[in-house]
Amino acid sequence: MEDNTTENPFKFTAQQLSELVDPKNPELLQKYGGLEGIANALKVDVKTGLPISKEGENPFADREAVFGRNVLPETKSKSLLELMWIALHDKIMIILSIAAIVSLSIGLYEDFGPGSENNDEPKVHWIEGVAILISVFIVITAGSVNDYQKEKQFRALNAKKDDRKVKALRGGESVMISVFDVQVGDVLLLEPGDMLCADGIFIQGHNLKCDESAATGESDTIEKAHDKDQFILSGSKVTEGVGSFLVTAVGTNSFHGKTMMSLRTEDEDTPLQVKLNALAEKIAVIGTAAAVLMFIILIIKYIYKLCTTNNPDDKKFPVVLGEVVKIFISAITVVVVAVPEGLPLAVTLALAFATTRMLKDNNLVRVLNACETMGGATTVCSDKTGTLTQNKMTVVKGVAGRYFGFEGPEQIARLADDLRNIKGKTDPSNKEIKDGAELLDVLVEGISINSTAFEGETDDGKVDFIGSKSETALLGMTKAMGIDYRSYRDNKCYQTVQVYPFSSAKKSMATLIKVDRSAKGTGTGSFYRIHVKGASEIVLRYSTKALLLPEGGFKFQGKTKAPELPTIVPLTKALAEDYNNNIIERFANESLRTFSLAYLVDELPEIPNLTDDEILSHNAALTEIGNKNLTFMSLVGIEDPVRPGVPEAVATCRNAGVVVRMVTGDNINTARAIATKCGIYTQGGIAMEGPKFRTLTEEEMDEILPRLQVLARSSPTDKQILVGRLKYLGETVAVTGDGTNDGPALKMADVGFSMGIAGTEVAKEASSIILMDDNFSSIVKALLWGRSVNDSVKKFLQFQLTVNITAVIVTFISAIFDGENGSALTAVQLLWVNLIMDTLAALALATEKPTQDMLLRPPENKRSPLITHTMWKMIISEALFQVIINFALLFAGPYIFEHCDIVKKNFDDQKLRLKTMVFNTFVFLQIFNEVNCRRIDNRLNIFAGIHRNAYFICIFLFICIAQFLIVTFGGNAFKTVPLTVGQWAICILLGAVSIPLGMFIRMIPDSVFSACLPKAPAAAEPVDFTQPLPDFLQPTPVRTNTSFSMSSSIRRKGIAQRNWDIALGGTLFGALHGGRSQRAMNSSSNLRVQTSATGDLNGRVASFAANRAMTAPAPAVFNAKQAWKVAMVGVERQRRENNEV
Repeated sequence: MEDNTTENPFKFTAQQLSELVDPKNPELLQKYGGLEGIANALKVDVKTGLPISKEGENPFADREAVFGRNVLPETKSKSLLELMWIALHDKIMIILSIAAIVSLSIGLYEDFGPGSENNDEPKVHWIEGVAILISVFIVITAGSVNDYQKEKQFRALNAKKDDRKVKALRGGESVMISVFDVQVGDVLLLEPGDMLCADGIFIQGHNLKCDESAATGESDTIEKAHDKDQFILSGSKVTEGVGSFLVTAVGTNSFHGKTMMSLRTEDEDTPLQVKLNALAEKIAVIGTAAAVLMFIILIIKYIYKLCTTNNPDDKKFPVVLGEVVKIFISAITVVVVAVPEGLPLAVTLALAFATTRMLKDNNLVRVLNACETMGGATTVCSDKTGTLTQNKMTVVKGVAGRYFGFEGPEQIARLADDLRNIKGKTDPSNKEIKDGAELLDVLVEGISINSTAFEGETDDGKVDFIGSKSETALLGMTKAMGIDYRSYRDNKCYQTVQVYPFSSAKKSMATLIKVDRSAKGTGTGSFYRIHVKGASEIVLRYSTKALLLPEGGFKFQGKTKAPELPTIVPLTKALAEDYNNNIIERFANESLRTFSLAYLVDELPEIPNLTDDEILSHNAALTEIGNKNLTFMSLVGIEDPVRPGVPEAVATCRNAGVVVRMVTGDNINTARAIATKCGIYTQGGIAMEGPKFRTLTEEEMDEILPRLQVLARSSPTDKQILVGRLKYLGETVAVTGDGTNDGPALKMADVGFSMGIAGTEVAKEASSIILMDDNFSSIVKALLWGRSVNDSVKKFLQFQLTVNITAVIVTFISAIFDGENGSALTAVQLLWVNLIMDTLAALALATEKPTQDMLLRPPENKRSPLITHTMWKMIISEALFQVIINFALLFAGPYIFEHCDIVKKNFDDQKLRLKTMVFNTFVFLQIFNEVNCRRIDNRLNIFAGIHRNAYFICIFLFICIAQFLIVTFGGNAFKTVPLTVGQWAICILLGAVSIPLGMFIRMIPDSVFSACLPKAPAAAEPVDFTQPLPDFLQPTPVRTNTSFSMSSSIRRKGIAQRNWDIALGGTLFGALHGGRSQRAMNSSSNLRVQTSATGDLNGRVASFAANRAMTAPAPAVFNAKQAWKVAMVGVERQRRENNEV
């Protein structure tokens, strides 16, 4: 421990105290001197707390200087202009902007430059540059406004929820203070329902239990006591009891604060963005190369013309300069034509359309690009509590009277009616339960009165049961049966005499009540009844009798025989074993928490003879009750049930090639059972615990990850390591979660899903998509829409590249062969083709609705090309066909139509008419090819679902009508002349050939074209679940001199270096989550981990730069300098700890 007394008036630093709870470290607490040692170091008396601050004074300045305030530093929100500037840095946007500026400059020169006054052409050359700039502006504005609005809404939401009052002990008095004023050294008082705002150490309390599921994923409530868990975790909630604790960490040093700070990272590029950027670079290179080649050819042609001309005027400088400029303009036109200006708009439109529709499917998309990223998801790492399950303990099955079983919501709902229908003997002398109706009465009486839970309003304003999870589950069962617990608890015929609260030692609770028969209407006089509930094995031990009912409902087979009528029999050894072997063990194997109910009827006119000491001492009172003749009545199984639709959603994900993994803080048995019910854990899969997982080497992780299906007892760091390693291996990772503990992994994932109802604000802030209905099955809809977005972009890309390749080749060749160096397509015609048509086509193809067929194919690999071999086959074939048709019309048109009576009589201006037909045919080739591009696979039915897309039909008709008006009335602006009916028929028929040609092309095997195209990445090998588990997962004794020992690891080539990578990776992830040291991360002192902490500094630097601490090769969340700085802080701390050890 460092000596900080020269600068620090307290004995400990903020970092040293924060390591007490992250993770919980009892050994370190003992080392610091326990509660008393820490209180002395913080200069506070736990009985009186810190002094009361006077108005205008700040007696806590020293504390705030050392430990900080209980606030998080505000993040500077980006303005709309900043977001637009960031969006403008996209490579396609840069290329489009450059092309627009060049096109605008040249257009202005052509329209208003020297000699333009003698030109009769309309001054419209500047329009294309302006139109491209408008397109760029629309794209960057749409995305930026969406991000700005979402960020503004979330900031406003968080500002309202952050500030609240808490109860503190100051100057020996209980006072209410703001959470922002809580100091390290404060003594805070706890009551049920309190949300903990700081970390600390338990001081004192009674039956204090905290729900840490939001912070750690642990579904069970954690009891706080000196001999149990002493650590109070910020972000958790008090569910039972009262108590007090000493604050040891606030603000950015607390567990909650570290989690929030770890979420403040920069977003990475999505897989589609990476591919589009790469495509933009290639298009820019190819377009520039074509423009340079065209410029060189035309210059050589012009020089040859100058050398052979006899006209001296043609050699004058102004004339030569004008021709050179004209050639340069033609060359630049090729670049403008090559750039797919409609592509960014298509992506934006597809995303905007998908996110709007996804909201109807209960998916609120916070980050626009997350939608398309989800389309390529290969694995989903899902939290258990609150995501796959309902985060609400529920009675799912049980028995009443041993042989009357019930299982599932439907049987529980009709349980009351079923029990009432069980008839028994009519014997007035029988003081015990006579029939099913009386059993039902006693059963509900015990559940309702022998309980501290109640129904009230929760933090989110909803009415629900509040209290321990087991008691709320039992009350929930009575509600499901159609019975209101208050009709018993508030009934005047019941008088609660004494309550014996739950005792952890006896694992049971009892309530003594007095029942007034006359008030109840069952006779005269009164009697006492004791209700007992608790762990099944304990209640069985208390009981000497058992109630048996006739067989009914769900049958739980056993060795004993059911009676014909309700009866009470002695609880024999055989009957007790029957309960144990056939009910309790069966429920336990299904990871159900068993709870039993018993009762005792005492006809004494007075309260049973219990001394005051026995009444006040819970254990003694329960022992006294246990000595009585309890009647064992009912046994129920409680669990956090799987959400409806989850197994079906998991099966759908599996069919779509998406692996679902459960990552939870719960114990491995419960996790495995729930995963099996969800369909996640299958035969041959691997379920392991976080402490074991985090000690694996990289090679071991890579070996088990394909088969890893359940990761239990995982810390937030384990989740980050898992996500980081999966991303490093090229997976596109989606993470779901609802708790604070899920925040770092949600942020690190490619797509983070949080729960809109049960999710914490930390989880929502970290996520990119919020599931508004908290249903895991909504992820399937997000997956479907994500794939639809990717398909829409590919459809448009297939259409766009066909247009651009054809336009570039036609422009290039026609300009070279034209005597005046002019293109077959004018600038204004290209404006219509390249901008207006492309924009409308983007809208038409981006609004295609998804089909279920999209979930029957595997996801695309991050390394797979954006344009598949099937798409290239269609692009190249259609472009070649279009080029041939256009050149045939342009160069062979006069000969083809020479003897054609339909067109011959109107061929007065043959060249202009031919160019009009070329332009018209070119447009109709694209119109019909747009229909052809509705499919990007080899299926022949391109019209499937077209009647459901009103956008597509309307745009198709609009383009046809607009083309007719342009050709007929375009005149000088578009350089067209009206065509005859025959000429129109020829243009439309030639364009329509694209559809049957596309069908023919689809029938050609892809392998014919694959030989000429770049080789696609090999598909991943299917996982073999029949192989035996690796040796390092086999349960073997602890090894000393093995490959995991220090000496052996040095002998293995490179293993020390790899171990250092893992240690450094853990340190980096730990720093993200708040400085978790590698030693503290491990449940025991492991030689392998200690070995990784000893190495050469130069080796570490090289290793870190090479491996980026197990994050994906894509741009990391930190740059190298920041990441190294963060990592070295953890390394230095680890050195100190190793020296201390």
